Amino acid sequence: MPKVTMIPATINPLTRLPSVAARKRLVAGYARVSTDSDEQFTSYEAQVDYYTRFIQSKPEWEFVKVYTDEGISATNTKRREGFKEMIADALDGKIDLIVTKSVSRFARNTVDSLVTIRKLKESGVECYFEKEGIYTFDGKGELLITIMSSLAQEESRSISENVTWGQRKRFADGKVSMPYKRFLGYEKGEDGQPAVVEEEAEIVRLIYRLFLEGKTQQGICKYLESLGIPSPGGKTKWTKTTVTSILTNEKYKGDALLQKKFTVDFLEKKMKTNEGEIPQFYVENSHPAIIEPDEWDYVQVEFSRRRALGNTYSGKCCLSAKLVCENCGSFFGSKVWHSTDKYRKTIWRCNSKFSNEKRCSTPSIDTDAIKQLFLTAYNQLMQNRNQVVADCELMRRSLTDTTSLDVDIESKIEETQVVAELVKTLVNENASTAQSQDEYHRKYDSLTQRYETASKELEQLEAKRTLLQQRDKAMALFIRTLKKQPLVLEEWNDTIWMFMVEKAVVHHDGAITFIFYNGTEITV
Repeated sequence: MPKVTMIPATINPLTRLPSVAARKRLVAGYARVSTDSDEQFTSYEAQVDYYTRFIQSKPEWEFVKVYTDEGISATNTKRREGFKEMIADALDGKIDLIVTKSVSRFARNTVDSLVTIRKLKESGVECYFEKEGIYTFDGKGELLITIMSSLAQEESRSISENVTWGQRKRFADGKVSMPYKRFLGYEKGEDGQPAVVEEEAEIVRLIYRLFLEGKTQQGICKYLESLGIPSPGGKTKWTKTTVTSILTNEKYKGDALLQKKFTVDFLEKKMKTNEGEIPQFYVENSHPAIIEPDEWDYVQVEFSRRRALGNTYSGKCCLSAKLVCENCGSFFGSKVWHSTDKYRKTIWRCNSKFSNEKRCSTPSIDTDAIKQLFLTAYNQLMQNRNQVVADCELMRRSLTDTTSLDVDIESKIEETQVVAELVKTLVNENASTAQSQDEYHRKYDSLTQRYETASKELEQLEAKRTLLQQRDKAMALFIRTLKKQPLVLEEWNDTIWMFMVEKAVVHHDGAITFIFYNGTEITV
């Protein structure tokens, strides 16, 4: 009969340490609080002190350190530097056991929690969750961790939903908040509402003025940098995005559009621009304005004009992309004559004058002449201001009415919804009932083609309505501008030029036809 001798195990299969270890287990603590408020900071300090003493009180343990994260939400582990450092040290063999308060302190995301614990387990590193009494090397550990992590994740979802509900309730009540640290021109007032910071407000007004004088966003950036004005983030360099944001943010005219973005994933904290998925709230006169509402509207109209022009707009002057050649339809561009002597002056000439086989007969014209001709045209227009206003209001009512378009759009939306339901029914039937696949594909292709056609038509109708709405706003703005301007203009005014004149056609005899935004044409 064979003799069998048992050789005892000498290594723990999980920790890879000798069963009768001469050395102590290397133990670290992990402490985290979700916010950086004073109350939570006290909790944070208490956690660090507690785990330091707790680990050092165990004779079989050797204290490594307490890893910490302050003021950081734990729905995922991507932004937790202390946590990431601890895991890296553990995988490098510097830690045998991690002690923390609870599963929710470790991670509120089930996937993050389990992936991390399994990675640690493969490297022989154990975790101990004191509140739940769970050791991850215990046979029941993983099941308990899964259950506890799921509960913690649901708690996080509930908190996120409560926060979202609170924010939307504030929006519905018209309560406005701003990221004050990076929002130029405002600070949080004593009553909790936005208050104007006059020194910063002057910079905002300068940006709007520069834009209305014809400068591009990039040109404004360079000008601000030349003055040594820091960006809202405190940097020496300005970006086009920052300037565009300032020029298009309705908060500068004292209004607020709330719920521009929303969270689509409470775990990843991913934000999405609100394109109609959830309600928005527009609050008028919610706080003190830095920019006059009409001036803000002027800027939005000018943005639309420049977008339509594309690369044609140079931004050198408010006359840019407004003077048009009678012969070829090209814009006039500025040229400097006698740039190095006392006769220096800026003239405007057709950009395509020497590009075609036959030269354009339109002459060059200097800036002062253009301005004088405009003053004459403006004063002629204002001689009959009341009639012009009445004509504009009639034109606005007749040309910008979207009633019939609204009916067509609603009908087209219903058609797309019906076709989508037909496609869904067809697919479900094919999945549950045996039928000819050739016939199925024929019906499917026919329905999808119908859907694509209807969607394209809907897109065109909505674009047409948007254009009419933009024209309506522009016409309303023109009427307001007309009503408050002087009857006689003696000096050139950039703003009046920008928002009353759509374009000016230069003729071969040097005359200019000024075409105002209401369609009135005056040749001088």
